[in-house]
Amino acid sequence: MKANLLSLAVAAVVAGQASIASADLGSDITDALKNGKAYGDFRLRYEMVDQDNALKDADALTLRSRLGYITGDVQGFSAGIEFEDSRTVAGIDDYNDTNGHNAGEYSVIADPETTELDQGYVQYKNDMVTAKVGRQVITMDNHRFVGHVGWRQDRQTFDGASVKFTPIKGLEAQYAYLSKRNRIFGEEKDLDSKDHLVNVGYKTPFGKVSGYAYLLEVDQATDNALDTYGIRFAGKKEINSDLKALYTAEYATQESESGSTEYDADYMNFELGANFKGVTAKFGYEVLGSDDGNYGFSTPLATLHKFNGWSDQFLGTPAQGLVDMSFTVTGKVAGIKLLAKYHEFEADESTATVDDLGSELDLLVAKKFNDTYSAGIKYAMYSAGDAGAGKVDTDKGWLWVSAKF
Repeated sequence: MKANLLSLAVAAVVAGQASIASADLGSDITDALKNGKAYGDFRLRYEMVDQDNALKDADALTLRSRLGYITGDVQGFSAGIEFEDSRTVAGIDDYNDTNGHNAGEYSVIADPETTELDQGYVQYKNDMVTAKVGRQVITMDNHRFVGHVGWRQDRQTFDGASVKFTPIKGLEAQYAYLSKRNRIFGEEKDLDSKDHLVNVGYKTPFGKVSGYAYLLEVDQATDNALDTYGIRFAGKKEINSDLKALYTAEYATQESESGSTEYDADYMNFELGANFKGVTAKFGYEVLGSDDGNYGFSTPLATLHKFNGWSDQFLGTPAQGLVDMSFTVTGKVAGIKLLAKYHEFEADESTATVDDLGSELDLLVAKKFNDTYSAGIKYAMYSAGDAGAGKVDTDKGWLWVSAKF
């Protein structure tokens, strides 16, 4: 009888503890939902394109709206959901949106009308590990190889799983497996994939050293692979209270396979600059190499608009490769950001008809009024080089206002 009474007592205690734990967990979940954060992000933008070809000049006035909600934390777990919508406004839609609208008649402005789930994930986080499963934004280093393409109205996200591990101060390792690339062209042009992304970075007193391996595969009937391995170093050094030196060096090698066709190409990037009393001047030399004029180094997951000119002439690297020599000056006057950047383009491996790939001047004026409102004007002027390169003189302009809540 004493044994039975003891068993009943233990069972009662266990049941009681389980009931309390269940009640506590339920209370934690309720609190997490109540204490979550809702947000909105809106951008109204006018864009124009004028090209020296048979296509009509393009105009687009679009509104991009994002609405999201992130829960509070429950024992390290949280969740987020975000919807994104892009619409033309006031009937200003004379452009090729890349999805069939005005195709072959107007120049391209890659902002199709779309409504979609931009992010939807579950996250676990503690002092050393952040793990996320679902649709999410993933960026690595400076977006040259993996980015969100935030300049376009439908930004790029990925379906998959990612983890960041920080075992010691200054060291961070990232891994992501991507099963789908949700690209900037709307759901019709998203790609199923089997991508593995690895990036390990360590911060030193002189800058950050990163090593990476990006192993990409589009999930389709044809065997294919795009494997990139590289190392990057970027940093700045204070010379005195008014002057800082800026520097970057990066090298990568790439193997591309499509069916029975294989190519190899290399990538190099060097930057050297200085910041003097808030004004930055920088020289850049970037090479996307070629394999004997048959294949150009490729970065399909990058925030491509950020590199090689805002006119977007080189979203795909020419088969002859690309050398981009640039000079940038940027600073602020009365809280207004001013930027000018000049590019000189040429082929990495010249041919009889392709050598000079043109030049470009990019200009920016932008103002952040407070944590909520900002506005800007941007212009890109591309001058074509050799006729055999298939490029034409192109002007692009943007005017936008944005609000975040």
